[in-house]
Amino acid sequence: MDALTTPLNWQRVRLGDIAEIKRGASPRPIENPKWFCANSNVGWVRISDISKNSRFLYKTVQKLSKKGIEKSRLVKQNSLIMSMCATIGKPIITKIDTCIHDGFVVFENPKIDLNYLYYFLCYIEKEWLESGQQGSQVNLNVDLIKNKEVFYPKDLNEQIAIANILSDVDHYLYSLDALILKKESIKKALSFELLSQRKRLKGFNQAWQKVKLGDIGITISGLVGKTKQDFINGNAKYITFLNVLNNVIIDTSILENVKIYPNEKQNSFKKYDLFFNTSSETPKEVGMCAVLLDDIDQVFLNSFCFGFRIFDKAVDGLFLSYLINSEIGRKAFENLAQGSTRYNLSKSGFNNVCLILPPLNEQIAIANILSDLDSEIISLKNKKRQFENIKKALNHDLMSAKIRVLKK
Repeated sequence: MDALTTPLNWQRVRLGDIAEIKRGASPRPIENPKWFCANSNVGWVRISDISKNSRFLYKTVQKLSKKGIEKSRLVKQNSLIMSMCATIGKPIITKIDTCIHDGFVVFENPKIDLNYLYYFLCYIEKEWLESGQQGSQVNLNVDLIKNKEVFYPKDLNEQIAIANILSDVDHYLYSLDALILKKESIKKALSFELLSQRKRLKGFNQAWQKVKLGDIGITISGLVGKTKQDFINGNAKYITFLNVLNNVIIDTSILENVKIYPNEKQNSFKKYDLFFNTSSETPKEVGMCAVLLDDIDQVFLNSFCFGFRIFDKAVDGLFLSYLINSEIGRKAFENLAQGSTRYNLSKSGFNNVCLILPPLNEQIAIANILSDLDSEIISLKNKKRQFENIKKALNHDLMSAKIRVLKK
């Protein structure tokens, strides 16, 4: 907000002028167990505690003993604190009595509405990176925080109104988070029930059959002989490693470019092909699967994955992708992972994997149910991102007085 455009009924001051800003303290040596007590009613805030929360802090992983409290700074519930080391400038309102170490400050006795101050600190959170002390990581100090400029409407009712609007958006985002979590839990449980035969869909009662992957399809290698230069301004599309690792269905909106030369021999892929990663840092993520369901003319694959083309007409690719990525499939592939620091999957091991499959019509029915749930989850996540952007823009416009909420 430019000083020339600041409304007359708004005020500019330093943060230190509207609150007593005090740094936390840490008992030393911090490793000593005498400072901690699991049965204490007083928390001990770590950066991981505020990273897991949004506006309010309801609990902490650790709690301080009476001796620990004496060596730290006690913060009463309904206080505003902010991180000043590591993840800097992250504010949160405490809903419990807790202590803060020297990586936090507390804003005591604020002269403006507490919730407005919280949202203002959210508004300027990224600015701290520019003003912090540089080192291996950016840190703040109390003087920097005290001297930071804050602007706010003089009318307390307008402060409250601004905070309430942003709070309403937050509540909607929380409800979306809860709904996403619920849908993901339903999908996880239903996926296990359907893919393990614990639950059979109505009208399906035929026996499932064991198949070996090497008997239902063939493996196809990804790109070979490519240099970094080939991935600049390419003339063809390829599927990235993360596209395979993170999806059940290949996301064709994030394909990347690769240069394919005339008469160059590279394997290309088509609709219904499956893709697998050949290595990972953990055994559980070896052989993750994604299927291509879009009809694309000539698409290629990164060199750290391989493709699998099903020739057995009794196998549905989408069902197989869900099955292989499920808990059942993970157990089958985890046993094949070879290595110590990085785990690899051999094609011979892959071809010998055995899975139990239902008849084709039941495969398709199960895959459709799980795909519909995925579509709902994706839609909710997109809506959440949309409202996060709305909140960001709204926060800016309200805190800069571009939007006024009370008539003057």
